[in-house]
Parts: sequence; C-alpha cells; structure tokens
Amino acid sequence: MINKELCNYSAADLYGFMKKRIISPKEILNSVLNRIEEKDPEINAFITLTKELAKRQVKESEIRYKRGNELSDIDGIPIAIKDNICTLGIRTTCASTILKNYIPPYNATVVEKLLKAGAVIIGKTNMDEFAMGSSTETSAFGVTHNPIKKEFVPGGSSGGSAAAVCAGETILALGSDTGGSIRQPSSFCGVVGFKPTYGRTSRYGLIAYASSLDQIGPICKTVEDCAILLNHICGYDPMDTTSVSVPCPDFKKFLHKDIKNIKIGLPKEYFVEGLDNRIKDKLIGVARLFEENGAIVEEISLPHTKYAISTYYLIATAEASSNLARYDGVKYGHRAKDVSDLMEMYKKTRSDGFGIEVKRRIMLGTYVLSAGYYEAYYLKALKVRTLIRNDFRNAFLKVDCILAPVSPVLPFKIGEKVDDPLKMYLVDIYTVSLNLSGLPGISVPCGYIDGLPVGFQLIGKPFDEGTLIRVADAYQRITG
Repeated sequence: MINKELCNYSAADLYGFMKKRIISPKEILNSVLNRIEEKDPEINAFITLTKELAKRQVKESEIRYKRGNELSDIDGIPIAIKDNICTLGIRTTCASTILKNYIPPYNATVVEKLLKAGAVIIGKTNMDEFAMGSSTETSAFGVTHNPIKKEFVPGGSSGGSAAAVCAGETILALGSDTGGSIRQPSSFCGVVGFKPTYGRTSRYGLIAYASSLDQIGPICKTVEDCAILLNHICGYDPMDTTSVSVPCPDFKKFLHKDIKNIKIGLPKEYFVEGLDNRIKDKLIGVARLFEENGAIVEEISLPHTKYAISTYYLIATAEASSNLARYDGVKYGHRAKDVSDLMEMYKKTRSDGFGIEVKRRIMLGTYVLSAGYYEAYYLKALKVRTLIRNDFRNAFLKVDCILAPVSPVLPFKIGEKVDDPLKMYLVDIYTVSLNLSGLPGISVPCGYIDGLPVGFQLIGKPFDEGTLIRVADAYQRITG
C-alpha cells in the first residue's frame, strides 16, 4: 500500500507509480506543497516559491498522463533550483541584497533541459550569499535550519536544496559545487549529492562565484535519482566555453551492478588528526562492507592534501573578486540612492549590497591579484593546484575510485562557527581538492552519530561518474 505522503518517495518510485496509473502528477505536487506549508516556516529552505508556475506545469504533465503518453522519468516530478541558477521570469537572488529583485531574461541551460523533460519547478532555494559559505548562514534571506535537528546548520552553500530534499519539500533539487557545496550539505542532511566532472554539465546561466571551480549537480534522496537527473542535465553546451564535448552514457545503466574487483583507495592523508574519530569509524565500516562484497580496498597517498585549503581559498577568492566586480549598480541589481557622484554610487551600492563574508572574499581576492602579490600568492597557488591534480592522476593508476570523508566534523550548531572564518573554511578540507582537480564526487549517507547524519564521499576519475554511481548504488542496496 502506498503511503499518502508522496513527498517522502524517490523520483524513481513515483515514476513507477505513475506508469502503473496508481498516482497522478497533481497528487505528487499537492503532497509537496502541503509539506512546504507545514515545514518551511521553520526550515526556511526556499527564498522564492513558484506555486502557480508549478500548478501550470503539472496541468501539462496531467494532459500527457491522461492521454497515456509515455512520460519521461522526471515528467511531473517537483524539483527545486538553487537560487544562483537563472530562471526565466523567476527572481534569482544568489541570497544577496544586491540581487534581491533581479529577474533573469533567460533560463540556464540545465533549467531548459529540465523543462523540456517535463519537470515541475517548485521554487528557488536558500543558499550562502553568492555560494560563499559552508552553513547557509550568510544568506540575506535568513538562516536555513537542518530538518533533522532544527538548531543545527544544514551545511552550505546549497543548504536550502539539501534541506528541501531531506524534509520532503521537493523530490529533486539542483545545487552548485565550488568547494563542496553539494556534497557537504547532502552529508549534513542525510541525502545524496553529486558533483559531476568539471565541464560535464553546462555552467551557462549559473551566476559565477569562481568560474574554474563551479559545477552544477543533483541533490536527491537516492543514488538512483541522481543517475536519473544526471541523464537530463549533462551534455555539451555550445553556450558554455567550459563545457566539454564528450559522450554522455546512460547513467542508469550503472545501477544494480555488483562491485567485485572494483579497486577503492583510502587516502592516508584524510584519516589523520582533525577528523572526528566517530566519523572515521563509520568510514572504516563502509570500507569493510565494500571488501565483504568483493571490492579491493587499499591505502593510497595524496601527498599535497595539506595545501588544498590554502590553494583553494587563494584561487576561489581571486576569481570571486573578478566575477563580482560586475555588481556596481550600473547594469542590474541594487543601486544605492542619495549619492552625489558615480564613485560614491559604486562604493555605497557594493557596501550596502554585499554581506560580510562576500566582502571578506572580495578583499582577499583583490589582495592576491594585486601588483607585488600576484606571483607570491595566486601564481604559486596555480602551481600547487597542478600538484594536487597530479596526486589524483597517480592514485588513479592504482584504483578505480577513492573513499573519503565529506567533512571532518558532524553538523554544527547555528552560530557556532559563523564568527570564526578559519574554522568554517576547514569544514571543507576534504571536498575542495575535487574542485581544484575537476573530478567527480558523490556524497552518500551512511548512518547517524548522536542523531546527526554522516556521509561518505566517493571520488572518481574524470568523466567516470558511472563507477561512482555503481559503487554508491551498491552501498545503498546492500544496506537497504
């Protein structure tokens, strides 16, 4: 018997029910809208809800459904979009005052693909301002709360998307990942988050934080749902100069496979002081389970891991400084009033429009790009980035994928780290290396500690998302 709370099911399950004509797209939407009305006032996962648009889109799905047309596997399925991904006619704020009333005149490529497949856009999710943060506390639209325990953060910067999926306020969601912003909130909320290889999904319409690091990806209840969503959003896009023209497999073909003789690496540099011992024990348990099911687990080395955080924050802030220069009050977004000249307008617009964390990163980036410091900091960081990438290349000569923690700590309380940027930055110590190297990664829930979710991370070779889906799906099937 099907539970009347349809919002708790995966997209794959709901598609199966619709194929059998047990439920309709309208019933799914109503379940999700009821859950949002019930839960979101205390979670604050959404910045903008698009109820009327969703109802119109569901009407179109209902027509296809009643005609007996073959629905796509996301037709009629509600999806939430992170609020730094452009949506035609729908406010897109980046959770910032400077863009609080910005309405894009076009859709991001990934949004166009979702609409073409019949997905139903339920709203735009809360995030750290301009994706700069690890807790969704820097949003100009208020803090998002972790649905598991409300006094804890949901992670960031895609905390709104992860919280919405966790709470059943959407079935699927999109996030963006610059230094772990899909994987870390997915771990903190007990859902699955996938960062594809850089260039696998189009960045056209993604409002940039750091252009060489950003990548759009899915946040879902299951690995199977991630595979389904990847099938719809991946692929070459001539509108994006960083998009890579490589064939996209059917990611669903990697589901329901065994993992015999898959070689999995454990990086010794990730299991050192600083990692919560309880999280370490969980990951060792995951490794043993893989071994019991035929995988080969061996220790590997990623020797330049200790430089990842400093390298990341030099490169990311430098690119942010450049990208955010466009928000000056002239072309779009917030414009300061009561100013006497152009220079004052620039200063007041940016001072009023940006939050503390964004200003901090712009200042850091401007500093490392300035004359006299470019070679000492930014250029050196680019060289170390190459060394980090080479570490992974050498490791993948021995193994098929890498098992690692997502975060060194459990979800922390709201307000606990927000005033200490260094502690906040270290939360991303295990995730930033993938963005520096352009590699794919998936975060998969593996239990609870003190009632808080824990996830593990699988890291793959470039454009080998299939192996990650195969191994992660096997884990979910084995553990139920």
